[in-house]
Amino acid sequence: MAGLTEQYDFLSRRCVWVNGPIIVGAGPSGLAVGACLREQDVPFVILERADCIASLWQNRTYDRLKLHLPKQFCQLPRLPFPEDYPEYPSRKQFIDYLESYAKHFELSPRFNQSVQSAKYDETSGLWRVRAAGACAEAGNVSADVEYIGRWLVVATGENAEKVVPELEGLEEFGGDVKHVCDYKSGEAYRGKRVLVVGCGNSGMEVSLDLCDHDASPSMVIRDSVHVLPREVLGKSTFELAVLLMKWLPLWLADKILLVLAWLVLGNVERFGLRRPSAGPLELKNTQGKTPVLDIGALGKIRSGDINVVTGIKRLSPGKVELVDGRLLDVDSIILATGYRSNVPQWLQGCDFFSKDGLPKSPFPNGWKGKSGLYAVGFTRRGLSGASSDAVRTAMDIGRLQQPLHCFCHGTTGKAGKILQDPQRIGVKSMLQLYSINDITGIKCKEGMPVQ
Repeated sequence: MAGLTEQYDFLSRRCVWVNGPIIVGAGPSGLAVGACLREQDVPFVILERADCIASLWQNRTYDRLKLHLPKQFCQLPRLPFPEDYPEYPSRKQFIDYLESYAKHFELSPRFNQSVQSAKYDETSGLWRVRAAGACAEAGNVSADVEYIGRWLVVATGENAEKVVPELEGLEEFGGDVKHVCDYKSGEAYRGKRVLVVGCGNSGMEVSLDLCDHDASPSMVIRDSVHVLPREVLGKSTFELAVLLMKWLPLWLADKILLVLAWLVLGNVERFGLRRPSAGPLELKNTQGKTPVLDIGALGKIRSGDINVVTGIKRLSPGKVELVDGRLLDVDSIILATGYRSNVPQWLQGCDFFSKDGLPKSPFPNGWKGKSGLYAVGFTRRGLSGASSDAVRTAMDIGRLQQPLHCFCHGTTGKAGKILQDPQRIGVKSMLQLYSINDITGIKCKEGMPVQ
């Protein structure tokens, strides 16, 4: 009976034939790919587990967040930021930009579609992507849908899942503990003693925000970190770094950046901010570690408003014991411990990604795998890297795509053979195989190929 149940569930699953790439993720990376494909008249579908585009930005960022880099390095392909936007757009402005970007390129992701598995079918030469979630065609009830297509674009990015460290005594602590993705404002922490775990850009900015709301933050710094000024003599440090790397060897560019940082910020090591032995650009290129761009937190560290402490040894009710033996009274803990890729959880039978969910091939060769697999937004180079990946991916797919006709009017090639014999991919009848036209709303006139 178990075998019959499996067969029934398998055959009753709704299948969707995608006459183009299947894009997983409707963040900036997925939207950028969609826009570039739209420009080439290539049909596609975007699957998104949340109920909105850019869910990380909309649901998991704090109120005061602004882009840390100038807007020209953060805009997506084919549509710049509005001219009246400031040099460093706010969180709300960036979300508004993404919404207008999706509207401009007529991008309509299928929301509430959580991808459970994606696997390349060697027999058919197609990707099979199984998603669970509310199905509009089934009255918004929970249903599994299998999307079948020639290409798979992984655009879930490097920050799909929060990283929560194991802390001894966490259950005994008793106070409020949350990841920075759930932090919105320091307003709720007025007058409280808050321990911020992590000293990256998020940890620094949250600590600054807590100070601005009359909280008393202590920031845990376990590792060495590069802190650079956001601007030098009115010019973006990032833009300066790009220029230096263009004309100078990496080691020399690093030396110049560190000298400028010392001139602007002084010796930060006396405040407990140890610098790594490798330069900031070398670390970014080899390990993907982003330097901290100071927007005011260093001044609060100098004044003592932000207390820098060493690593955590254990927690106890209302207290934190540090590795140096000190004991802190703490009301709340905020974990600014970063994010990670979730690709290994759902992409099966593929050696393109490493165990940490990033492409094994280093930049700039980590955007294309085998059998129609692409990765967008995994360069560790922010939005500019994602945009570069998106342009390359769309151009490559546009070049490879052959004129595929709507299945009901004679699809050609290997995919055509599959559609003529749907049981080869486990579909009981053609009534279970929906065209991509049903997803995108593109009308297919008789005798004309789907574009």
